[in-house]
Amino acid sequence: MSDNGTDGGAGQAPPSALLDLVGLLDLERIDRDIFRGQSRPAVVPRVFGGQVAAQALVAAFRTVPDDRLAHSLHAYFLRPGDPAAPIVYTADRIRDGRSFTTRRVVAVQHGQPIFHLSASFQTDEDGLEHQERMPAAPDPETLPNSTDLLPRHAHLFSDPGVADRLAEARAAVDLRYVTQPPYATAGQPREPRSQVWFRTAGKLDGDLDRPMLHLCLAAYISDMSLLEPVLLAHGRGGWTVGDVVGASLDHAMWFHRPFRVDEWLLYDQSSPTSQAGRGLGHGRIFTADGRLAITVMQEGVVRVPRG
Repeated sequence: MSDNGTDGGAGQAPPSALLDLVGLLDLERIDRDIFRGQSRPAVVPRVFGGQVAAQALVAAFRTVPDDRLAHSLHAYFLRPGDPAAPIVYTADRIRDGRSFTTRRVVAVQHGQPIFHLSASFQTDEDGLEHQERMPAAPDPETLPNSTDLLPRHAHLFSDPGVADRLAEARAAVDLRYVTQPPYATAGQPREPRSQVWFRTAGKLDGDLDRPMLHLCLAAYISDMSLLEPVLLAHGRGGWTVGDVVGASLDHAMWFHRPFRVDEWLLYDQSSPTSQAGRGLGHGRIFTADGRLAITVMQEGVVRVPRG
């Protein structure tokens, strides 16, 4: 049995936290290409960026033939989202080609756009194959999960309630750090590189076992830790410690090979640069057997608080 409280076996109902997350991505269709999504209570006073990206990708998928999966997305975070208000997603059918389909999605709240996504979809196709080798990493089953890790460091957080809120926000995801997260080594600059293993906290069986859902959940999770190597380079603990303020600016993903988000995936992350109040994160997501499944890039605001 895994230490997240479920053995994840086939035929067993997923835990409620995972069902809640899947429900969050099940948008309401209010017109042919217009959808409405809700938000969950946020750890910070804005909508989690990964939620908006995942919901926008769901909206795009709802307008694409079933035989085409997303191979890339490019997105900009324009304004902070309000967790108390619904988000309306409007999809534009930019192009439907013989092999590729392109969609644009705009997320709106209170009459203003808060997020913009472009996504491209492709039919299944054979082609030339090569990839980078998967880096070495320990067995995820030997690493502590968030339930174990967060309480150990709660004394470092600027708000003692953050540990509980963060654990609740991540209850649907089994996320395990290979090395210490930024908040655990604040004040000690390190190499701008981080690795985490992740999977959903339960299996996606039956009606939930859809390729598009695996991709959308990966988009959700991909925003959880990608800018942390920026913090590591400067010995910053992050927003939980209160020694930086920041937000995602843009996000890009390329989906290379099939994967299951309910099986272990290694998120190998690094930061090639930071400057002018911005930091760049680069991530490679590998399956446990070494296949490069996804590449991710993100730039975000990373600022030192003013006195």
